[in-house]
Amino acid sequence: MNTDPIADYLTRVRNAIKANHRVVEIPASNLKKEITKVLFDKGYIANYKFEDTTAQGTIKIALKYNPITKIPAIRTLVRVSKPGLRNYAGVENMPRVLNGLGIAILSTSKGVMTDKEAAKLNIGGEVLCHVY
Repeated sequence: MNTDPIADYLTRVRNAIKANHRVVEIPASNLKKEITKVLFDKGYIANYKFEDTTAQGTIKIALKYNPITKIPAIRTLVRVSKPGLRNYAGVENMPRVLNGLGIAILSTSKGVMTDKEAAKLNIGGEVLCHVY
């Protein structure tokens, strides 16, 4: 049993990047699928594929590297809100990641989105992770 599936998701991606893997396979859930879509839209991963071959399904993520220097697009993935200590942010105290160069992924009432999108919609939510 996994108590924090989001932390497991981020750790699998982090470990795959450190091992210079091209593809990482992760057990699927709706929240993980939404986080994957946000990472793809913001250019942190090359591609993704949802497979429903098992009851739970899997997410296959193609990681993105610089073709010349082989440096990964994702430098750091940090879990912010944990099951033991939830971290919520309103519009007035939205986190700035790397002074605006990174993104914070939030779970809001309107779905999973970045900190900048949530600020535009004037809503807050639970800060899931920081990516840069």
